[in-house]
Amino acid sequence: MIVSAPSSNLGRHVFGLAAFAFGLITMAWHDYNGWHQPRYLVYAAAAALIFGGAAIQFPRIAKMGAAVLGVVYLVFALQCVPRVVAAPQIYNSWGNFFEQFSLVAGAVIIYARLSPAWSGKTLNHIGRILLGLCTASFTLEQAFYLHPTASLVPKWLPPSQMFWAVTTTVFFALAAVALLTNRMALLATRLLTMMLVLFGLLVWVPLLLSDPRNHSNWSETVETFAIAGTAWIIVDLLSEDRLKDLRPR
Repeated sequence: MIVSAPSSNLGRHVFGLAAFAFGLITMAWHDYNGWHQPRYLVYAAAAALIFGGAAIQFPRIAKMGAAVLGVVYLVFALQCVPRVVAAPQIYNSWGNFFEQFSLVAGAVIIYARLSPAWSGKTLNHIGRILLGLCTASFTLEQAFYLHPTASLVPKWLPPSQMFWAVTTTVFFALAAVALLTNRMALLATRLLTMMLVLFGLLVWVPLLLSDPRNHSNWSETVETFAIAGTAWIIVDLLSEDRLKDLRPR
């Protein structure tokens, strides 16, 4: 059975480039996302991220790259679970899990999209639910840590930092509802992707340029674009499915 190439690959390319950059940062700082993991795990993860991020750019080996990235991100997502179990009342641990899980979801959707066993409708449903759950977590994380979120907003943005913290929290919530209920899901995912890209450009890139020696600035910048890549993958998926519905029978 021949698997036709997806009509849009922009999300896959963004996701892969972010993974490649994540690997380089992990290698340079000898640490993944500031988590202080054992060196053998860090170096293995860095090599896998670099390989997977590069491989996912090429159609013939993109499936292999997606599998490698999915395993790496799943390992780090599972490492968040003990912290969640130990202190379930601290939402930061939940937030870390769903941030990593959103990257797992991106890799899984790419892998499945390049496989003959999965129908477009099934992938559409799975992609929406996975991204919707992660987006619901982003909503809660910002709501619980509203003041720290507001402090990240550039002060030059009118009308205020708190306004944008609250507004983006509401936007996350609306996107989660749209995805989980399949109501205007494509529009919501496009806007969600745009918002995440703007987070990267307006929040993290300036912080990175102001303090390039800070590992957190590098990892948070790349992670933001990686999550945006996941959302973009779902945009590509939903757009492709919608085009199929609009084609004459």
